[in-house]
Amino acid sequence: MNLKQFYSLDSQLVNVSREQASLFAKSVAGDFNPLHDIDAKRFCVPGDLLFAVALTELGVSQSMRFDFESMVTEQSIVKLPSELLAEFSLRDQNDKSMMTIHSSGNISRDDRFISSLIEKYVEFSGRTFPEILIDLMKKNNVMINPARPLIIYKDMVIEIDQFASGELALEFSGASMNVNGKKGSVKLEFDLFVDGNNIGHGTKDMVVSGLRPFEQEAIDTIVSDYNATKQAYSA
Repeated sequence: MNLKQFYSLDSQLVNVSREQASLFAKSVAGDFNPLHDIDAKRFCVPGDLLFAVALTELGVSQSMRFDFESMVTEQSIVKLPSELLAEFSLRDQNDKSMMTIHSSGNISRDDRFISSLIEKYVEFSGRTFPEILIDLMKKNNVMINPARPLIIYKDMVIEIDQFASGELALEFSGASMNVNGKKGSVKLEFDLFVDGNNIGHGTKDMVVSGLRPFEQEAIDTIVSDYNATKQAYSA
């Protein structure tokens, strides 16, 4: 996968156009959130793309935590450090932190491993809605607001016991949801394998807002509309 087609980099300054962000969301992540549509009024760049840019340009360490703090738009100019540090923030031209990254352990700059890790993780992340999230909401008897579905990335963690060459695979290993009134927290877990051997694991945390009692008919409409948008893009 040539990730560099999805962003522009000049003197460690990163910018993502609406076209690049939307193409990444739909063609790589399988994410058809309306916020990533080219003509969206409240447009934002997928958080997974910022994560992918950081790994592509700086490398991956054995232990990494990504805290998502602000939405990136096509107007954001994000500054990358020149190397992977123990802790740093990706800030925009107004010195606003977009993401803070914590890193420790050995570092790999293996392009094949990094590209595969990005591709596998982003594909998994794109399955969050509706595949995983709808099931969690049903079990907890809550649902998002159909008129304004709000799902926000909070953080993600990757722990790699050892870097290994071979075929990388990512497998979903579980999900949980805690509800507190109209807000909820969601945790997704996954394991990493190379040629069938477990080399690490990770988690992804999200916040959902505007929760209300679960209604199957309303959920069916949300999912139907989402799938129709996805099918229209693929046609």
